Amino acid sequence: MLYFLYRIFGFGLFFLLFPGIWFYKRIRGQHCRHLAERFGHVPEDAVKRLSDSPRIWIHAVSLGEVKVAGSIIEALKRLIPGCSIIVSSMTEHGRNLAREAFGDEIAVVYAPIDLLGPVRKALSAIRPDVLVFLETEIWPAWLFEAKRMGIKTALINGRISVRSIDRYLRLRPFFREVLKNFDLFSMISEEDARRVRSMGAPSQKIVVNGNAKYDTLKSDVGHGVAKKIRKLLNLETSQKVFIAGSTRHGEEEMVLNAYEKVLKEFPETILIIVPRHIERATAITSMIEGRGLKCRLRTEIGSNRAKRTEQVIVIDSFGELFDLYSVGTVVFCGASLVPLGGQNPLEPAVWGGVVLYGPSMEDFSDAKDLLESAGASVPVSGPEELGEKAVWLLGHPEEAKKYGERAREVVLRNRGVAQRHAKAIEGLLRCASLRPP
Repeated sequence: MLYFLYRIFGFGLFFLLFPGIWFYKRIRGQHCRHLAERFGHVPEDAVKRLSDSPRIWIHAVSLGEVKVAGSIIEALKRLIPGCSIIVSSMTEHGRNLAREAFGDEIAVVYAPIDLLGPVRKALSAIRPDVLVFLETEIWPAWLFEAKRMGIKTALINGRISVRSIDRYLRLRPFFREVLKNFDLFSMISEEDARRVRSMGAPSQKIVVNGNAKYDTLKSDVGHGVAKKIRKLLNLETSQKVFIAGSTRHGEEEMVLNAYEKVLKEFPETILIIVPRHIERATAITSMIEGRGLKCRLRTEIGSNRAKRTEQVIVIDSFGELFDLYSVGTVVFCGASLVPLGGQNPLEPAVWGGVVLYGPSMEDFSDAKDLLESAGASVPVSGPEELGEKAVWLLGHPEEAKKYGERAREVVLRNRGVAQRHAKAIEGLLRCASLRPP
């Protein structure tokens, strides 16, 4: 009954909103590309590239999940040679990254809308043996229809954030019925396991295998990348660099307050701001200039252009943050001074940088706890302390170096999680008698 009501509500909401969205995109000159795929029409060439069995469909909603999918796919290929894998995504950026990462080896498609018709059509075309959802992807129609068709389902690298659990619990009777359709929950932490259990997931289906994001981080990061970034941005080798990564609305002003404190003690320090949403870059540059600071957009830096001489750089391009961390003397993880759950602190940590973050790190609590247990990060209570800690670390380079070394060591020590998640998927295939014991 609850699923029936969900279907009615979903259809009603779709037909209410879709015409307006379609018209809005048309008048703005945008095209609803790949709409057929969203309605469940899987491209014929993608289906032809799939072998008979076992077939594994991995749903990775956007950029971060696609990277995690990559590490799990590598492990699956080692465990199950000859397995056939297809990846779906909901965002254009995630789809483009997946196609770039996997090339022609793995088919990449848009995920169907979570409505009965599109889901049935897509599942019937792909006929997966296992349907894998990454992290927090819980789609009722997919799960009910997969169960009806005898397809095994798994939530892999699963996490339920402290910010979202209350919303789930308000609808616990519904989610209890939805979660019954999963055959496996391979969660990141004991806390994530506790939360999904409180939503109604059967205890016997839950295992804890850690965070596969450790495996998405390069273990061989070196001076080559840093040298390239320094040349591009006209940074001296000895120059101090303060990076604020994946900042959200309201945080840039706090970062600038901290940076002004830094300038009083270390006037040659460069600030690099990387907003989570690059369309805000122009507004951020106006804010910076309003404080009397000179800044330059990343897209204004490069070959055949004048060298950067401004104090502040605002990144208005995609996909560069990880490499930028290579030159960071001090790195602040955004979305943590505002209540938005934080940003992945492991990415700067693997470069051996000093990692700072605010009190809101709920979405990365396992990574935060890992770094703090090793004395490898610097939490701050607010913007005032961010400035104070940044000044202290820049003034004590040997201590800062120790923080960075501990951070890199603890990240590299925890690699190999993707293999455990892949084994959990292999176990589902064994249960389905798709592989010999």
